[in-house]
Amino acid sequence: MKKIFFLGIAFIFIAQLSSAQSKDETVIRQSLEEQRAAWNAGNIDRFMQTYWQSDSLMFIGKSGITYGWQKTLENYKKGYPDTTVMGTLDFNILEVKRLSVLYFSVVGKWHLTRSVGDAAGYFTLLFKKIKNKWVIVMDHSS
Repeated sequence: MKKIFFLGIAFIFIAQLSSAQSKDETVIRQSLEEQRAAWNAGNIDRFMQTYWQSDSLMFIGKSGITYGWQKTLENYKKGYPDTTVMGTLDFNILEVKRLSVLYFSVVGKWHLTRSVGDAAGYFTLLFKKIKNKWVIVMDHSS
């Protein structure tokens, strides 16, 4: 009888953990969709709302490492000064993986369709739950 009781408790715990993971993954995927929509609307400020607004945000790109939300925003605005250069963003999420109760990693491919020439690459994002919100704390895009 004890074994059945403990198996029942374990089953409930696993079911709740699975449900939480599924919910968190859905929230992360929705935030990435919000980013795509903001980009395609030409709104870099709104696009950046998914990032951690901290000097500790890390962005790794072809020019090296940038630290800080404000500097990352400035670099985006400098590199993509208008909607012609921004183009239309699309991406394919290849993997969303829970690393712990506080972290998820996301790997994907991005593509910009532009009249000035298409661009494409890959990204790895590290999401962290901060103040009950999932935010990107590290972005490695190439």
